[in-house]
Amino acid sequence: MKSRTKVAVIGGGIAGCSTLYHLTEEGWTDVVLIERDELTSGTTWHSAAQVTNFGMNQTMVGLKSHSIALYKKLRDDPDYPVGYHHGDGGIRLANNEAHMQGYRHFASMARGMGVEYEVIDADECARRHPLISTDNLIGGLWDGEDGDIDPAQLCQALAYHARKKGAQVYRQTSVTGLTQHKDDTWTVETDKGNIDADIVVNACGYRVNEVGAMMGVHHPVASMEHQYFVTEDIPAIAEAGHRMPLLRCPISDYYSRQEKGGLLVGFYEQDCKTWGMDGINPDFSNDLCPDDLERVMDVLEGAFERMPVLTEVGIKRVVNGPITYTIDGAPLVGPIPGKRNAFCIIGLRAGLGEGGGHGWLLAQQIVHGEAQYDTWVIDPRRFTGHTNVELTALKAIEDYQNEFRFHFPHEHRPAGRNAKTTPITPIMAAEGAAFTVVNGWERVDYIKPSPDFHPTLSFDFDESLPIVAQEVRNVQANAGLCEVNGFNRFEITGEDRHKFLDRMFCGNVTRKDGRVGLGYMLNTHGMIKGEATVANIPASDRGPARAWYGSAAAAEFHDMDWLKMHMDVREDVQINSLTNDQTILVLAGPKAREVLQACSRADWSKEAFPWLSVREAFIGFSAVTVLGVSFSGELAYEIHVPNASLYAVYLALREAGNAHGLKIFGARAVESMRMEKGFLHWKADLLTEFDPFETGLDRFVKIDKDADFIGKQALKARRENGPLRKLVTLKVSHDTAPAHGGASLMDGDTVVGTITSGDYGHRVGMNLAYAFVMPQKAVIGTVMKLDLCGDIVDAEVITPSPYDPSFALMRS
Repeated sequence: MKSRTKVAVIGGGIAGCSTLYHLTEEGWTDVVLIERDELTSGTTWHSAAQVTNFGMNQTMVGLKSHSIALYKKLRDDPDYPVGYHHGDGGIRLANNEAHMQGYRHFASMARGMGVEYEVIDADECARRHPLISTDNLIGGLWDGEDGDIDPAQLCQALAYHARKKGAQVYRQTSVTGLTQHKDDTWTVETDKGNIDADIVVNACGYRVNEVGAMMGVHHPVASMEHQYFVTEDIPAIAEAGHRMPLLRCPISDYYSRQEKGGLLVGFYEQDCKTWGMDGINPDFSNDLCPDDLERVMDVLEGAFERMPVLTEVGIKRVVNGPITYTIDGAPLVGPIPGKRNAFCIIGLRAGLGEGGGHGWLLAQQIVHGEAQYDTWVIDPRRFTGHTNVELTALKAIEDYQNEFRFHFPHEHRPAGRNAKTTPITPIMAAEGAAFTVVNGWERVDYIKPSPDFHPTLSFDFDESLPIVAQEVRNVQANAGLCEVNGFNRFEITGEDRHKFLDRMFCGNVTRKDGRVGLGYMLNTHGMIKGEATVANIPASDRGPARAWYGSAAAAEFHDMDWLKMHMDVREDVQINSLTNDQTILVLAGPKAREVLQACSRADWSKEAFPWLSVREAFIGFSAVTVLGVSFSGELAYEIHVPNASLYAVYLALREAGNAHGLKIFGARAVESMRMEKGFLHWKADLLTEFDPFETGLDRFVKIDKDADFIGKQALKARRENGPLRKLVTLKVSHDTAPAHGGASLMDGDTVVGTITSGDYGHRVGMNLAYAFVMPQKAVIGTVMKLDLCGDIVDAEVITPSPYDPSFALMRS
């Protein structure tokens, strides 16, 4: 066994084998894979091995398309062919119009990735799958690329081709320890000797946290027992003259595919069961859990009704094995939070079907620092410190029970709620708040008109639309108060803090005490990495001179990793997180100044506290820090409050606001107002796939500034080549539904753009959207066709910031 390598991949299932293979495809051949037993001896060996092109966002569609293309290539390889049934087709069933509407949206979204889904009616479902009944069925989504693959052959083939390029695979080799050194390299300790590695990858399936513990980290991954059975031969399959399409049924929580002359039928029962919560037997390898068909009888009855042929055929074998889940059901593929030179590819509940793509994107991140798609939807840093085993298990159970039921817009399922709250969360609940969830934080969505108000789940505007409109109107006319909890906040101190920040941002961020600036960070390829406000707070009795760095709540781990990665030990810079210690109360509206003046002794006049100012002050008797910034487009103040004082500040503001029409507003009102102002959301509109010029952020770029900011040379090269896409604001000609992220903009049969955000602008009376489009389509007045859940409607490019385009109200 070699003693040194560039990358050590730990785990020999589909995740590890795909990563190893793709590292060699990216040109890194000094790489090894370490497996405690034999390849595919974990979850991979008993996988149902379905391969689908279906995904609920473009990144997932893209990586699945890569998997399919790779598997076809391996199938046709004469040296090491893989058994792969490609193109059997697959149907996702639906028995209500809301699900069909969702399928039409996913079809629009996938078209932008070059993938065609087909929305079909019940009769066509039965024509393509002659074993199903159309009772309680209205239609489905057809994916013509669906199929299944041999798990063992796939992994062996990936390992074979990686070895041919120089990689090495060590089987029957247990990792016993991991030690990281001061230069951020690792020693991987095994029972066969040690290997020094620049980079380690945790690809350990259901043993992920055994290896995580060796690194001193915990991953939000839990395992569920999952059962399927294989039937005896079914004459109707042979008589059909073609292979049966795959079937996924949210009505009865089961799936099926053809297995030789019979069917493989798998179940997602409501009475489901976690696995390995109290540890995993070291000898559990190439093993299964005891059969428990009694647990799936309720689901089986639904399967019998949908496929009566199942009542007439025997069962050849039953498989019950563990599969892994994360908190939101999507895998964790990318950098391990808080660690350098450490990556993971874990929580792959549909590992065989999409593992080829996950390994592809991970290898790109390891080798190039970024993948060709924005990978935030699978980034391990999208979860932060609240993600323990117990919470993960609750969400895993909930996801398992809803395996084929996608999330609707604004749907927040009940498991694991109240993971993060503030002292005024129960107060807001008493006010009638409906809550959304942001990185585990309970945040007010809107104020319900009655306790039993529950909007319909759909892709249309729901019954909350007029309620949100009222909240916006009050902010526009009077004053509104909104709690923004979980906002990411770092305190940066040290004599070199401004020098450090100048290197991080592509524009000039103000160094003046008492002033606030907005800036954008780029990755080494010149693409958007992050957005942050920087507030310079003078020295006081509350602390030394410092800069407050504020960004999206979800960016907490992501941004801390990025900033620390680029700290220079020769500079005097310290970073401390205040994210979980303080909360923001946003006070917005033309009467906001009067409210603030009524409960604070400071002078809040425009002259004493102009727009983009920051000041330490008191509200009542409570110490706060106030920023003169606005995400709503109205006069507004961000009031940063230590959580211990939050309730007192809230009461003071509410009392002061009684004379000025102050009312609570929530996140949906904020979303509407920010769309009207042209303000962008990180990881909705601000993506690593686009540079700041393509994103319309030219005014925030100072490409010739003295500081050699990250991505500077790459951005210069991109500017010379011109934009591939441009972000535009659209007016959508549709009254009943917003544009949803991922939906396709068309010119005839050609996709010319993709929606990133959409919502109704109540102050301007427009259905608004943002989209990245081909540069020639970015001209004001251009009209494109938008596929909005199957409705083809006009979408016109308009001038950004249709509400108060001069920004006069924010400066008032």
